[in-house]
Amino acid sequence: MRIGLDLGGTKIEVAVLRENGEFFFRHRVDTPQGRYRETLAAVVQLIRLAYGEITKQYPALGVWGQVAVGIGLPGAISHRTGRVKNANSTCLIGEDLQGDLQAMLGFAVRLANDADCFTLSEAVDGGGQGFNLCMGVILGTGVGGGIAVTGRLLQGPNRITGEWGHNPLPWPTDAERPGPECYCTKRGCIETFLSGPGLARDHQWRTGERLDAREVVRMAQAGDAGAVETLRIYADRLARGLAQVINVLDPDVIVLGGGLSNVARFYVDVPALLPRYVFTDQVETKIVKARFGDSSGVRGAAWLGAG
Repeated sequence: MRIGLDLGGTKIEVAVLRENGEFFFRHRVDTPQGRYRETLAAVVQLIRLAYGEITKQYPALGVWGQVAVGIGLPGAISHRTGRVKNANSTCLIGEDLQGDLQAMLGFAVRLANDADCFTLSEAVDGGGQGFNLCMGVILGTGVGGGIAVTGRLLQGPNRITGEWGHNPLPWPTDAERPGPECYCTKRGCIETFLSGPGLARDHQWRTGERLDAREVVRMAQAGDAGAVETLRIYADRLARGLAQVINVLDPDVIVLGGGLSNVARFYVDVPALLPRYVFTDQVETKIVKARFGDSSGVRGAAWLGAG
């Protein structure tokens, strides 16, 4: 048994995975908004709940602290300070999340970025299974990523492996310069173009229609010309962003997750566009959809705990 917990900006989910990767137990609660201590308490309560479910059926496996626990968070742990950095949930920034949790629980837990957990899930038994070098890409409220080699996460000293969303959009047009402001204090980051809010902003700028990303996608599927053009531009930007990754990393497969990964046309349009930008005669990298969708975060956290 493995326990995984996905600490998101709006919800916290805990899950117990069997050894074959199947779910044994899942439960989620709303995230206390902007309240660090309440968030800690919610995490601890969920882990205790998961242990309780294990002990009901498998008393020998449910000894407190004897089951591996992994946690995915919307940020990273600084190698220098051991505290949270780069978190969309700003109440976590600067906090000793790992230390506080371990003190409250009485045993060690493993933490990783939520995009890393997504990548690990998909690399182990998802869309990236069987490939040597897998990159996971999140296209949602933000744009993140992670890298796995032979089913194991690749992590560097800065704890930012796979953070392609905070590089500039490559080969920008004049209309794309200098680009929208990003929360990271720079302008023109890939995230500002390829996130859901970025797509919605671009559609509004071109058409005057104030819609969220899901509404734009629905309108494009219904044949609306303005929405179709928005998705065409988005696909080209996505191809440019991924081409930059392929030129540096040369992954076997790129697995797409997040809400915008559900747009079917991207799996046709983006591979067709990649040869314009990738420095090779034929692009062999596969672009595939995540097998486990929004379950990959909590599944990857569980695999992380076992790593």
